[in-house]
Amino acid sequence: MSTDVIIYHNPQCGTSRNTLAMIRNAGIKPTIIEYLKNPPGRNELIQMIADAGLSVREAIREKGTPYAELGLDNPNLTDDQLLDALLKDPILINRPFVITPIGTRLARPSERVLDILPDTHKGPFAKEDGEQVLDAQGKRL
Repeated sequence: MSTDVIIYHNPQCGTSRNTLAMIRNAGIKPTIIEYLKNPPGRNELIQMIADAGLSVREAIREKGTPYAELGLDNPNLTDDQLLDALLKDPILINRPFVITPIGTRLARPSERVLDILPDTHKGPFAKEDGEQVLDAQGKRL
């Protein structure tokens, strides 16, 4: 089944790989955007963050990024300043963001994507670390 599902993906990230696998387990062929190579534009990023119900600060990835070196922990920074940093260094964008007709989520943990997928899962699903997320009937555990 092809739907209007988009994942902003980083293939080096286990959470992103697990999320993509859950989308595919639902029988969906998503549009995959490797956001480090093709980052979203400012308006698109603002819309994704808002649609996911997050603040700009909540959409920032700290681990494995220049977050601390750039002083992004400064509480006086405005959303515009934070967005400038995200657009300049896309590695700062937390991942994976998933957009479906049902909604938008930052899929951390990866099973948060299940909130915005149709109930079309094919059997059990376990994450890379072995944690079971779906049972034999494809129902969320």
